[in-house]
Amino acid sequence: MGTTDDRTGGHEARHARDGADLPALCRDDWERRSSPSRAEVAADRIADRVARTPPGARLGTKDELRAECGVSVGTFNEALRLLQARGLVTVRPGPGGGLFAAQPPPAGRPEAWIGALDEQRPDEARRIRDALDPLLVEDALWHASPADIAALRGHLAALAEAADAADPAASARADRLLRTRLAAIGPGVLLRSLYDGLLTVVERAESAAGPEALRARYDRHAALIDALDARDRDRALRLAAAPMP
Repeated sequence: MGTTDDRTGGHEARHARDGADLPALCRDDWERRSSPSRAEVAADRIADRVARTPPGARLGTKDELRAECGVSVGTFNEALRLLQARGLVTVRPGPGGGLFAAQPPPAGRPEAWIGALDEQRPDEARRIRDALDPLLVEDALWHASPADIAALRGHLAALAEAADAADPAASARADRLLRTRLAAIGPGVLLRSLYDGLLTVVERAESAAGPEALRARYDRHAALIDALDARDRDRALRLAAAPMP
């Protein structure tokens, strides 16, 4: 007969012996492997294509995308499950079928109000975007894989180059692409659709920022990605809620 520690309290007792505070959730529930699996790498590659593809557009057949990713059928099927769980792709059978970038659900013709923000209230678009940041970061804390973090760091490098070159247009574009990749991590299709629509509006409004704002933008994103990588929830959400430069 096992002890209480063995049966139900082992996890808590080990933390107590180590003198560590108990997390809100068991570490094993969210700790990721030190390196991404081949399925995660393949899913990330296709997710990057989705981020550059209009909703509803065809990405290719399963065989075409599997060959492009260089993985086995089993590995590709696992990657496909990851993409579907995030709401990024849909699969259609038959001639002309294959994988398609997921269509966002209807939300009262979002293009109409996004267009109004673009023409009349770019500052309001930015406020709404910033208000959605904590929701996206919360999702990323749960769902980000090592491949997701690596992809974010790739976009971060472009943001650093733009800051070094004092190029506000390149910085605004790199900021949009990084945020688009962050939004692709979570499973919320409607949230991602609303957020992505706002990014295009804000990019135009932020294409004339000064050098200090470009560096502060990079520093904020770098700190946020580090916090996501460390699964530091408090710090990540604090950074997400902080006003953007």
